[in-house]
Amino acid sequence: MEQIIKDARDRMDKSLEALRAELSKIRSGKATTALLDGIKVEYYGNMTPLNQVANVTVLDAHTLSITPWDKSVVSAVDKAILEANLGFNPVSDGTNIKVPVPPLNEERRKDLVKLVKKFGEDTKVAVRNVRRDANDHLKREEKNKKISEDQLKDGEDRIQKLTDEHVQKVDDVLKHKEKEIMEV
Repeated sequence: MEQIIKDARDRMDKSLEALRAELSKIRSGKATTALLDGIKVEYYGNMTPLNQVANVTVLDAHTLSITPWDKSVVSAVDKAILEANLGFNPVSDGTNIKVPVPPLNEERRKDLVKLVKKFGEDTKVAVRNVRRDANDHLKREEKNKKISEDQLKDGEDRIQKLTDEHVQKVDDVLKHKEKEIMEV
């Protein structure tokens, strides 16, 4: 039973981490290197993540700087950023690329909050699915006489507490991200 609960906790933690990773890619008006994490650049015929062909840094609150290690890839990086459709207009000086991060307007902020809430709801569904799987596993154990009825009830209660804990953490992460997005 302990193994089932530990497995459920690990899977719920992974769902929460996936949410945090997804939310880090959503911009809040401030420049951050995570904004460019999903961009792939064509480099010698292969699609390569931007951070493997260039150094990405934050110059100030509204500007990112990209310094490709190979100067021949500058135009490919420029093109990849434009094609990513993130609303950025990179400016190249031949060796470096500066990416101004425009401030978000009110409508865009509201759209981002909706997106954040959708990610949060998806994560809560994933956490509840883990709860269902763990409870099913416990019921099979009880049916096979490996645990008693009391142990089954105890296990289900512990898994419910774990689920409530993780749903609360998801809500906390969402509140924080919403506040960050709506901040002007």
